[in-house]
Amino acid sequence: MIDTVIFDFDGTIMDTNDVIIGSWQHVYKTLRGEEGDLKYILSTFGEPLEYSMGNSFPEVSVDESVKIYRDWHRERFLDMIKLFPGITEMLQEVKSRGYKTAIASSRLRYTLHQGLEKYDLMKYFDTVVAVEDAENGKPAPDIVLKTLDILDSSSENSIMVGDSRLDILCARNAGVSSVLVGWSATLAGKTKEDFAPGEAPDFIIQTPKELLDII
Repeated sequence: MIDTVIFDFDGTIMDTNDVIIGSWQHVYKTLRGEEGDLKYILSTFGEPLEYSMGNSFPEVSVDESVKIYRDWHRERFLDMIKLFPGITEMLQEVKSRGYKTAIASSRLRYTLHQGLEKYDLMKYFDTVVAVEDAENGKPAPDIVLKTLDILDSSSENSIMVGDSRLDILCARNAGVSSVLVGWSATLAGKTKEDFAPGEAPDFIIQTPKELLDII
């Protein structure tokens, strides 16, 4: 029986696609004088930023590319983000049913809290775990295991909701059931048959309300 629901933040709770893409394009323009390939940028969603920047811009230090990204991102973050439709209503119902709830995100704590506070969402979560709180990023299980420890929850009674392949693998590696959201920027329209063996989510939902039928 599920008693704990863990949510990813970017692309799951909050539509941060525009600010993330804009930040990437700013780095490309700054370092290479041209925009990057959108399909490639989308493929990095869910990865720890240092990992993505190191792979994408080997000609400069990771510290330099990350700073270019984060300076642009931080200045525009609150103005460019928005909630996906139906999220607030779903969170209200999940909490009213007595589930333990958490955010487990690859985002830095500062902007993560900014986004949640802008839309008055902190009250719906028992804990918020950011990338700084885990030794290894997704798809390693660290951030989910840390969340379970804080909540005193078991993996077999928990479920994770996310929008990326890394979220699914992170949940699986932690022994937690996984839910893929159908509004994912990278995996929209995917069915379980589209995934490699052992990488498919346990559930796929098309609207936030559908999560209530699963839990």
